[in-house]
Amino acid sequence: MNYSVVGAFVLVLGALLIAGVLWLASGGAWQKQYDFYLAILDESVAGLNLNAPVKYNGVDVGNVRDIELDRINPQRVKLLFAIEHGTPIKEDTIAVLKTQGLTGIAYVELSGGATDSPPLRAVAGSRYPEIRTKPSLSARLENVLTSVLAKMDSTSNNINSILSDANQAAFKSALADIATVARTIAARKDTIDAGITHAGQTLQNTSQATAQMGAVLDRIGRSADAVEKMGAEVAKTSASAGKTVDAVGADVKRFGSETLPELERLLGELSVLTTSLRRLSEQTERDPRGLLFGRKPVPPGPGEPGKGP
Repeated sequence: MNYSVVGAFVLVLGALLIAGVLWLASGGAWQKQYDFYLAILDESVAGLNLNAPVKYNGVDVGNVRDIELDRINPQRVKLLFAIEHGTPIKEDTIAVLKTQGLTGIAYVELSGGATDSPPLRAVAGSRYPEIRTKPSLSARLENVLTSVLAKMDSTSNNINSILSDANQAAFKSALADIATVARTIAARKDTIDAGITHAGQTLQNTSQATAQMGAVLDRIGRSADAVEKMGAEVAKTSASAGKTVDAVGADVKRFGSETLPELERLLGELSVLTTSLRRLSEQTERDPRGLLFGRKPVPPGPGEPGKGP
């Protein structure tokens, strides 16, 4: 029996067996076509290993082919995904780092991809299309816890400063003063009650006075309206008086131009008549008979011709 032939057969069979196992373990990857995509995470990728699954809404669509630290910004980590050809990776697709169960094994979850969103393409100068990312749940929790712890630390420092020895002494002094004031108020309770009662009466009197003042203001308002109305009437009367004065002035002018000359002539005639009556009265006093028998002719003087017998 040729032992060399048997050994060669065993080696070939072992090699084929190992190759088959690897092929089955990879899911027949040699028969599938893959597209490569790049993703950049701004967080730690602890627990994520090479060949970690990449899932799209929970369905395995590929694996992680490379994990590399960004040489320019060490806060970021570059991930290279091998995703089955035909998987709808679009511009609104988001990659998130997640952990599976309680084991802590990390994987990448893809989500998004609206029907009207265009397919994701590589931009100029980039070798692979870049899938957008967002912080994982653990990163968000870490940020929240960090913020909460910072605020708690600040609050603790503020509490410590408030509870310092100096502030405690001030609080004790303030409490003592408050106790003194409380005892003083308790001792003068009756006086304070009387003051409150008087204050209530004063407010009631003030309210009554305010109500009366309202009535007085109403009367003053009505009086002001009456005065305003009387002023309007006076203005109208003044206008009428002005018109009357103008009319009287015209009558006076007419009286002076027409009546006064006649009156002057009448007075002249009355003066002549008065003079004649005065003469008649004097003559009657001297010779009353002349009023009955008439006036005797005056005898002719010397040298004057007389009438015959």
